[in-house]
Amino acid sequence: MKSIDTYKKKRLPNSKRQAVSWSQEGLIEAKLLKLGTLLPLMLQPTVEDVNLLAWAKSNQQFIDTQLLKHGGILFRNFKLKGTAEFEEFIIVVSGKLLQYRERSSPRSQVSGNIYTSTDYPATHSIFLHNENSYQHTWPLKIFFFCITPAIQGGETPIADVRKVFERIHPMIKERFIQKQVMYVRNFNNRFGLPWQTVFQTTDKVEVEEYCRSNGIEVEWKDGNCLRTRQVRQAIVKHPQTGEMVWFNHAAFFHVSTLEPTIREALLAEYEQEYLPNNTYYGDGSSIESSVLDEIREAYRQETVTFQWQKGDILMLDNMLVAHGRAPFIGSRKVVVGMAEPICSKDI
Repeated sequence: MKSIDTYKKKRLPNSKRQAVSWSQEGLIEAKLLKLGTLLPLMLQPTVEDVNLLAWAKSNQQFIDTQLLKHGGILFRNFKLKGTAEFEEFIIVVSGKLLQYRERSSPRSQVSGNIYTSTDYPATHSIFLHNENSYQHTWPLKIFFFCITPAIQGGETPIADVRKVFERIHPMIKERFIQKQVMYVRNFNNRFGLPWQTVFQTTDKVEVEEYCRSNGIEVEWKDGNCLRTRQVRQAIVKHPQTGEMVWFNHAAFFHVSTLEPTIREALLAEYEQEYLPNNTYYGDGSSIESSVLDEIREAYRQETVTFQWQKGDILMLDNMLVAHGRAPFIGSRKVVVGMAEPICSKDI
């Protein structure tokens, strides 16, 4: 690994002076984890028993600056003492944690607003996505904490969506700017999360009120089933950097992205319009296969992976970096927290 810097004030000419003594400056070393890519930046202590929470509190501007540059920071070898300290760390650097609402995948609550990462079978991969980009409001920051790494696999692949955006053909980008993305969900009693879990209520009126305030069309079907439609942005400008980013679940939720055995089983069971999840252009027309192939290839070209180590924290700017999950063998426990809500109408 190539060292890019050891944190020193004089090497950040555009930042304000930090509230750090000279004795603290050599405590943390910053390195690129992978040659040839800025993502992620790895920070690790150079001496024993560095208190990450205290260091982060005193060096917030450094963390913010590096996160905007790299998109993701991996904090390694800080010996955090469990989930409670992980939650404290999020509060120190990003404030109050967010509740996981309008859910799209099964998760278990660990404590407070700390959740397990998606509880899909270990043999399945999870395609790259920016958390909750299909929602009216999403987290600007997302954090992962590795309690138990898998014996094999189980990486959290990441990709800079600024670069994904650059790879996609201008005509495709223009089409999505004009049409946006429509997400259609069918909540039934056989496959996927029930609407009661997604909206965290059994009250249909509450569901309707939430959907109305978040720009979601609601259609109740026979058998206590529900269909929702929502049109969201595909491309946005980052509120701090001003950069254009590919920010959507267009490929993630499309039936063609599913693993073949799952896709075939669903298509044998449901007609297209009744699939648990699917995506369209915002006017309801189908997204071409060639377009979806190009989008998936853009993600693939920008994907970076690393092996989890026990105690690792991965901090991502959720609007700059997408994440996923690789299949794995053995026990794997990675927990997640989200912070800093941002609304589509505010960008």
